[in-house]
Amino acid sequence: MTDAADISIAVGRDERGTGGRMDEAELRARLHRLSEEHRDLDAAIAALSGQSSVDALQIARLKKRKLRLKDEIQAVQDLLIPDIIA
Repeated sequence: MTDAADISIAVGRDERGTGGRMDEAELRARLHRLSEEHRDLDAAIAALSGQSSVDALQIARLKKRKLRLKDEIQAVQDLLIPDIIA
């Protein structure tokens, strides 16, 4: 389950809850951290899947977290890349 801090950060608000917008450098740093965590989860899922005794519940939880991270990554990317209506 995504907590309120994750959601507010994903939409560009700071962690302090002040409602202030994160600047571009902060958003890029957040994007970098999220991308690293996403890659780490991918590696963990692959490692667990390769084991002889597979914990399906743990793998399912990791995959769900990975999908939430992907959504957060997309939200931050949307904030960094302006919509251009041609």
